[in-house]
Amino acid sequence: MEKNFVKELTWRGMLHDTMPGTEEHLMEEMRAAYVGIDPTADSLHIGHLVGVMMLRHFQLAGHKPYALVGGATGMIGDPSGKSAERNLLDEKTLRHNQNSLKEQLSRFLDFDSDHDNAAVLVNNYDWMKNFSFLEFIRDVGKHITVNYMMSKDSVKKRLSSESSVGMSFTEFTYQLVQGYDFLHLYRENNCTLQMGGSDQWGNITTGTELIRRIADGKGYALTCPLITKADGTKFGKTEGGNIWLDKERTSPYKFYQYWLNTSDEDAEKYIKIFTFLTKEEIDSLIAEHKEAPHKRELQKELGKQVATMVHSKEDYNNAVAASEVLFGKSTAADFRKLDEATFLDIFEGVPQADIAMTEVENGLDMIAALAAQTNFLKSNGEARRALKENSVAVNKEKVKEDYTITKDDLINNKYVILNKGKKNTYIIRAI
Repeated sequence: MEKNFVKELTWRGMLHDTMPGTEEHLMEEMRAAYVGIDPTADSLHIGHLVGVMMLRHFQLAGHKPYALVGGATGMIGDPSGKSAERNLLDEKTLRHNQNSLKEQLSRFLDFDSDHDNAAVLVNNYDWMKNFSFLEFIRDVGKHITVNYMMSKDSVKKRLSSESSVGMSFTEFTYQLVQGYDFLHLYRENNCTLQMGGSDQWGNITTGTELIRRIADGKGYALTCPLITKADGTKFGKTEGGNIWLDKERTSPYKFYQYWLNTSDEDAEKYIKIFTFLTKEEIDSLIAEHKEAPHKRELQKELGKQVATMVHSKEDYNNAVAASEVLFGKSTAADFRKLDEATFLDIFEGVPQADIAMTEVENGLDMIAALAAQTNFLKSNGEARRALKENSVAVNKEKVKEDYTITKDDLINNKYVILNKGKKNTYIIRAI
């Protein structure tokens, strides 16, 4: 192979552990590898992105990637890194989630290529659903000892004295089912490598053991580090929950802001993992950033690359425009360009007050808008003082005490933005 996949992952900080001989195996010829994704939702979140990026790098290196949607394993739940069992899904929900995930994955992987290394989506439910329990324990279970299964970290942690939850038999069998996936893909698709997060090592090596014992073959394992944040908080999570790839769940604006707000240390790490920029381009960006870290050029480029890749150039441009609206020298015209969802995202947490639409239509005076009707300011007197000091703006345009808010001021036919000075923002919602 012309491109060394293992070396590419190594310099990007995406390699945690690999089975001896993996690099040499991949350099010999085109190989097939897979990453498993449990379809617990109809969207990927950025916690999935590392595995997806590994598959993309694998394809770019000339190899054939398989994205395995774990319809069967999603019905069981993986104990790795979990303190409790997950909710189990029905088949209809799983199929819906699978179709949604393929659509998202197609932004990263080429499923339609005419080349031999076109990506393939598979669902382990398709080969597990016809397995009877007795067949499985006879044909698969007998090849792996309980001692072997108990030695896995994911199992030991849940059965330790520190855990009050324990583990069901259902979850205990997870590694056998995942191991069988590897065996199945090895037999049917000549898939010789499984990749995943470092917490998956135990499950992956169970698969290599089944390949050795049942098929008398050789499977390989490769894992990436679990992504962390420098401050110790969980990557991909905010107070509002997961950062999703589906724009209906996480708006492009919020998505872009997540990357923009990363620390310098994290941005240096993430730009290697979550973009396809070359080493030279990244080294140059990091050097520039260190000269003027206050400009946050590294974070801006990271946000640009990921937002464009996951969504589109247009969505990225809109997210930047929305950011400028909030933090830059924006005008009323800029606000009017925003759709309602982005508008609400931008002003999330800003004090709001509801006022009857009729009052706006009849004309709302500034004292009422600031104090009497909204309680944004403590008293009418405080409102008058602010207006006399020329520190009040309606939709970013300074106004005097004699200004009247009308229907013409409404953004998205519903909202009015009030500012007192540079730091205090309020929203009136006409209902």
